[in-house]
Amino acid sequence: MEERKGEYKRKTLETEIEVKISLDGKGVSNLQTEIYFLNHMLALFARHGFFDLEVKAQGDLQVDYHHTVEDIGICLGEAIKNALQDKKGIKRYGFTILPMDESLVQVALDLSGRGQLFYQVQFEQEKVGVFEVNLVEEFFKALAYHGGITLHLNLLEGKNAHHIIEALFKAFGRALDMASSMDNRIDGIPSTKGMID
Repeated sequence: MEERKGEYKRKTLETEIEVKISLDGKGVSNLQTEIYFLNHMLALFARHGFFDLEVKAQGDLQVDYHHTVEDIGICLGEAIKNALQDKKGIKRYGFTILPMDESLVQVALDLSGRGQLFYQVQFEQEKVGVFEVNLVEEFFKALAYHGGITLHLNLLEGKNAHHIIEALFKAFGRALDMASSMDNRIDGIPSTKGMID
C-alpha cells in the first residue's frame, strides 16, 4: 500500500504555517514552532499515533499564542484530510480511554467528513507555564472542523492541567490511529451510504 501522506500550507497576515503528516509513519516528529508546550504535545500526538509529523510555524506571538495555535490546528486538520484521500478501507471510528497520573480522559472520533467538536474539559488552572489552557479547545475545534472529524473529548478525572492536556493529545493520537487504520475486511467506503461526507 502506498504511504498515505498529506500536507497543507497557510499564510495570513498573522501566521505562516506548513504541516506535513504521514498516517503510516513511525511516530517521528520535526516541530519548528516557538510555542514549546505545543511542540511537546504535538510530539506526543505523533508518537502515540505512529504518525510522522512536520510542523513549521511563525506567528504574531508578540500579540498572543491564539492565532498561531488555531492556525496550526487548521493546517493539521487539512493535512489529515488530505492524507485520508478517499477513505476507502479505513476503520473510520476510533476511541481511547487514557490515564496520565491522576488524570483520565476519554477521546472518541468519527472520520465522518462532518467536522465538529464536543468538548467536556474543565481546568482548575488558567495556564501551564505561559500557555493558556483555553487554547486547547481552540486547537481541537479548528482541527476537527478542517479535518472533517466528529471529535469528542471528555475529562473523566484530573486536576493537573499539564497531565490533562498531555492525556488528551496522546489519546487523540491513539484514537486517530485506530480510525485511520486500514481493515482488509472493508470493501470500499465504510458507510452504507457509499460515501463519507
